[in-house]
Amino acid sequence: MREIALHLLDIVQNSVTAGASLVEIGFHLAEDGMLSMSVRDDGCGMSPELLARVRNPFVTTRTTRKVGLGIPLLQQNAMASGGDVTLESELGRGTTITARFNTASIDCLPLGDLAETLATIIMGSPDKPDFSLTCSSPAGEMDFSTREVRAVLGEEVSLAEPEVVQWIRDSLREEIEPILGGIMR
Repeated sequence: MREIALHLLDIVQNSVTAGASLVEIGFHLAEDGMLSMSVRDDGCGMSPELLARVRNPFVTTRTTRKVGLGIPLLQQNAMASGGDVTLESELGRGTTITARFNTASIDCLPLGDLAETLATIIMGSPDKPDFSLTCSSPAGEMDFSTREVRAVLGEEVSLAEPEVVQWIRDSLREEIEPILGGIMR
């Protein structure tokens, strides 16, 4: 994967597949240049046995293929920049994955288009789960929640409507740019 946002897309898809009703996404840029990306869900979680093996590319729960490269590639890219990946999961309660990237490293992936990625995620799963995004840096912070958008629009308007997706994309760009826009394009 060539962008951190594409890793986010992969990890969130795992949360959707795990039956999550809420996926909480966070990006935090510390003053020292370390960027943390976290994805927390309330899906089915992983057994301790699977959690111990999930970093192996030849371990997957999918039946359509025999490899699962998402987490191993995320770990490889985080470590190449001087960062790391942590995983916590409890069967029946959900999973949290946190990846840290050293943005000062020449080997750090660019962030990519976070607003476009989140709009795509929401458009692909407009009914369930709900998504929240929190971004923070020394420049400020922002919060976004599909629950809040649904409360304003009402249940009869789908989050997959083109006008809604465009509004979400534009709103996220406007809020994310001052906070994380200066890092890695």
